[in-house]
Amino acid sequence: MILKEKAAIVTGGGRGIGREISLLLAREGADIAICDVNKELLEGVKKEIGALGRRCLPFEVDVTKMQQVEDMLLKILDNFKKVDILINNAGITRDALLVRMNEVDWDAVIDINLKGVFNCTKAVTKPMMKQRGGRIVNVASIIGIIGNSGQANYAASKGGIIAFTKSVAKELASRNVNVNAVAPGFIQTDMTKKLPDNYKEEMLKMIPLNRFGEPLDVAKTVLFLVSDASSYITGHVIKVDGGMVM
Repeated sequence: MILKEKAAIVTGGGRGIGREISLLLAREGADIAICDVNKELLEGVKKEIGALGRRCLPFEVDVTKMQQVEDMLLKILDNFKKVDILINNAGITRDALLVRMNEVDWDAVIDINLKGVFNCTKAVTKPMMKQRGGRIVNVASIIGIIGNSGQANYAASKGGIIAFTKSVAKELASRNVNVNAVAPGFIQTDMTKKLPDNYKEEMLKMIPLNRFGEPLDVAKTVLFLVSDASSYITGHVIKVDGGMVM
């Protein structure tokens, strides 16, 4: 187990990519604190992690609220005594063409996807600096690199995550805290399964590996970035997209 005795936080850990990351890190020996806004999903993942023999702390937390994030961190430190890994995965979409996009949907996506990353990263910065070590991985998207019609808010938030990642990587490097990002492409989740078949067929034509990704594909990349195998990598963005964006 390559993460034995490590303590990790995974935001948006109740389902999809976040759930898969939580379970994979637990299988590799880490104790996991998961946060989500859905209490039922949290309890389900907690049971799965417990069955793997690892400790799990579930938190019903809104990552846009700094006080909630700070309170969560205090409880994590009280239980785990440290935090080695942070996975900023929580995110939403509110798609619409710019001419039809309303301010509420713009603000919601920016707040959860980008401000949430700021809040959680800022919260763990001091303990990671103090212990002179840590791994932070931010879940961005290829949309933050190439943009997409109807997703100006989502693209802005994910592009912001990429720029944020590079800046924080420079700030924390001297304290041995590595900060990287993954940029998933078309990943099979509950959200993408709802898309029309004709749209998915067109997307598949753009992927050289000729298949859609699975949450485990992203989780395995995250595992690499939080392990000692990536100790000389920081400020990097790894695309997990089957070659869709080269």
